Parts: sequence; structure tokens; C-alpha cells
Amino acid sequence: MRAPHYRQFLEQRSRAAWLEVHTENYLDQAGGDFHVLQELRRDYAISLHGVGLGLGSARGFSADHLARVASLAHRIQPALVSEHLCWGAVFDRHLNDLLPLALNHAALEMLEQRVGRMQDALGRTILLENVSSFVRFADDAMSEAEFLTALARRTGCGLLLDVNNLYVNQCNHQEDAMAALAAIAPGTVGEIHLAGHLVTPDAVVDHHGAAIADPVWRLYEATLARFGAVPTLIEWDTDIPPLETLLAEAAKASTLATNFHLPKIVPLGVRNKSGQNLPAGSDALAAQQQAFSDALFAPAAEAALQLKHKERFGLYRGNLASTWSKALAAAYPVIAQLVGGEFFAAMAREYGRAHPSDSGDLNRFGAHFEPFLRSFAHVKDLPYLPDMARLEWQLHRIHYARHELALQAQDINPQTVEEQVFVWQATAQLFESEWAVVPLWLAHQGMPFPQNMNEASRALLSRPEWTAQLTPLQAPQYAALHELKEGKTVGAALDAAFALDENFNVAASLQQWLQQQILVKRPH
Repeated sequence: MRAPHYRQFLEQRSRAAWLEVHTENYLDQAGGDFHVLQELRRDYAISLHGVGLGLGSARGFSADHLARVASLAHRIQPALVSEHLCWGAVFDRHLNDLLPLALNHAALEMLEQRVGRMQDALGRTILLENVSSFVRFADDAMSEAEFLTALARRTGCGLLLDVNNLYVNQCNHQEDAMAALAAIAPGTVGEIHLAGHLVTPDAVVDHHGAAIADPVWRLYEATLARFGAVPTLIEWDTDIPPLETLLAEAAKASTLATNFHLPKIVPLGVRNKSGQNLPAGSDALAAQQQAFSDALFAPAAEAALQLKHKERFGLYRGNLASTWSKALAAAYPVIAQLVGGEFFAAMAREYGRAHPSDSGDLNRFGAHFEPFLRSFAHVKDLPYLPDMARLEWQLHRIHYARHELALQAQDINPQTVEEQVFVWQATAQLFESEWAVVPLWLAHQGMPFPQNMNEASRALLSRPEWTAQLTPLQAPQYAALHELKEGKTVGAALDAAFALDENFNVAASLQQWLQQQILVKRPH
């Protein structure tokens, strides 16, 4: 389920047996996205599909990220939880990609521990998905299907079989997709993915941005013949089409599945209990992954990598740059418009090198963008840009912040109001700049552009419902709110406002603040 389809699902409860969401989009368990998920899980079974945990990361695996996933799963109670057979982090940075794992016995032993650790944290069996890749490691000792089958036997986990990835790897590595199906035991596959791919001169790319190709449909029928009518999801994550297009693809898959038996899920092994210590072979894996990561940032280091199809390695570097650009653009849409797409992408590459991601949650990636811009010589002619970054980051974080029960007018005692101290919502922030940043931001929402950028501006940022909003403030309003936010009394806040405007309208201002739900209702 993607954000462009939220409204249609909420208003129409469109026909779908179940919905799958990317786990990382909901880890904060707050804001509009989480509200939609909470609403829809009343009517649909939910599958949580993780893309950021990186179970195969020998170093850089995040216990905090796992704890956030477990907390979300315990709250949502999904029908399925899945992750990928991949790695994505080293000790000092997260690469935010589904990177290919070495398919050897050391990796198998490490994954056994990691899968057990995840299943312990969640208190349930997970599904693990095969991934597409551009390269393979030269020391691979088994196929991906053999690796997954062995892992399922050791841990009791199930498999999420991505049929498109099987086809893509067949094209990229001349691997036999039918042999892969034969290597996986019936009863272990708990979910199937179908998606579109892109054929390029360099490789076939699993881009999730097109209709499912005919060869993938044929491979899907072979998959159904071996594993039965396993629940099947259509993935479409780029160039997202109307919901009707997705539902039509899902209906086609459902029609094909009616010709096959219902599966009987039989785990190959018993769910294992994880240990805390990684096997000795993880040191070699860590060195291998560190070398891979180093080559992403320093092309000269690529020569030392022991890879098959090394000529495609640059595709991963391109993926990394694209991820940085998309993540920053999601947090800083106005800056992206101000500087233009090409310059913004180049700036994102420089930012990513200076401040690599440190989390599997890409919503946190842009935290250092404001100080980066202050020292980025190429934007010195736009001196207001760092302040715009500060404004957009505040709005971005408000979107994901937890909103408490708001203070209402009836909660205020007019006899003692001046002595009261109010608590601010995490969804409310103040902004002030020496530049006309607020009018410039509003201009990108349809308001007139400022005539003079050398004018100070102020704003209240809040999220009374599910969308962050910006309200311009005059100096007296800002002064009063600043005092309140600093924990001062209402009387002190009013004194600050009256010092700047003796006609400050107390009643109108208080009514506006309550409407914007910027204050927390404290328990009696």
C-alpha cells in the first residue's frame, strides 16, 4: 500500500484481501501514515514488509531498529512479517539498499543467529525474501535457493518467494529459475511477490515500476504448481499507477491461483533460539562487506572486490546516490524546487558522502542538512537556504511526531490562567529567521512570492490533524509563544507580547493556539 492510494482505501475500502506495507514507513507509530494504517487494519489483514533491518549485516546491525520493528509488530498484530536475505550496513554507516549476501557457510551461520534473534524479538516466525542482484561474490558456495532452504531448516522461518527476482537473477546471472523452485521445499513458502522490471543494456533491474512481464507470469504459474495458491502481492513502488491498475494485476494473479491447490505450510525446522554471539566467520564477512561499502564511496577501491560481473558494480553506486536524492527530496521539497532537480541531486551526493545514513529508517537521513548547507560553498549566493532547510526539517519531523491529547478551552481556569504553565506538543514548533523564509515557503504552496528576502519572518508549525501546517506569526505572537514553549507562565508570555504590541489580542490568540492543538492536556 502506497500513500497515493490512502484516500481511496479509506473512502471506498477497495477490494483487496490483504495489504502489505513497508515497515520502515510506520516505525514512529505516529502521524498521518500511522493513522491510515490503524484505520485500515480494522478491515484488512496487514503484512509488514521490512526493507531496512539488514539481517545479513555482519557489522552495523541495529538492535534499536529491531526493537522498533518488534514494537510496531506487537501493536499492529500483522498477519505476516517479512524481511530480505541481504545486508545493508557496516559499522559506521547504513547504505539503505538490499545488497547481495555472500552465499557461503559463514553467512549461513550468521543469518541463523540473526533470524533467530528477530523471531525471538517478535515472538513469531518470519518470512525471508530472495533478492535480485547485479553481482555475485566469487566465493559463493551455494545458490540462493539452497541458502534459503538451509536457513529455513535451521531456524524454522518461512520464505517469501519473489518470482520477479528469480527471473531477474536468471537474466543477470544465467541462474536457472526452475532449478531454484525445485530446490525450495514445498510448504516453506508463505507469500509470493510479483513485480515489474526494467531491461537495460547493463542489467535487468527489479524496479517495481511497470506491469508484470509475460515471462514472470509464466514463472508464477510454475511457482503455483509447486507451492500451491500462496497469498500473492503485486509490488509497484515507482511511477505508481492508479489503484485500479494494481487491482487488475492482483485479479489476474488470483485467477491463475484458482487453478491450483491451497498450500499446506510445513516449516522445515523448529524456530530456533538465538544466541548473542556471532560465529567466528562473521569477521571475514564484515571485511568483505566493508570493502564493498568502501568501493561505493571510493571507486578506486572497486578493483580489490572479488565479484562476478564486477562491471555492474557501479549500478549500486547509482542506487545509493538515487536513494540519497529521493530521501532528501521527501524532506526538503521546497529546496529541491528552488535549486532544480539536477543541482539538488548533485548536492544530495555531496551530503551523503559528508553525512552517510546511520539508520535503516531513511526518514532520519536529512538531519544534518542545515549545517551542511551553511558550509556548502555552492549555495553561498542563497544565504537563506540553510534556514529553509531548518524550516523543512521541522515540518518533516512534525509529520512523524506523537500527538498527545490536546488542551481545550474548558481545561483552562480563567481565575488562575496567568499563573499556569502549559506543556507543548511534540507536533508544535516555532520558527524564526532573519530572511523571508516563511513567505518563500508559502509561495511554493500557491501564495505570492516575497518581494524582499531581507525581511525577518516567523511561524508556528503544528499538526492539529494529520498534516503539518504553517501559520505565519507577527513578532508579538512569536514572543508570547516562545515564552510558553520555554516553560514560562501565561502571564510572562502575555507580558512579552504586550511589550511589543500594547493592543495584542489575547482572546483571539489563545483561541487560535487551542484550535491548532499546540498544547498538551495534562491529567488531573
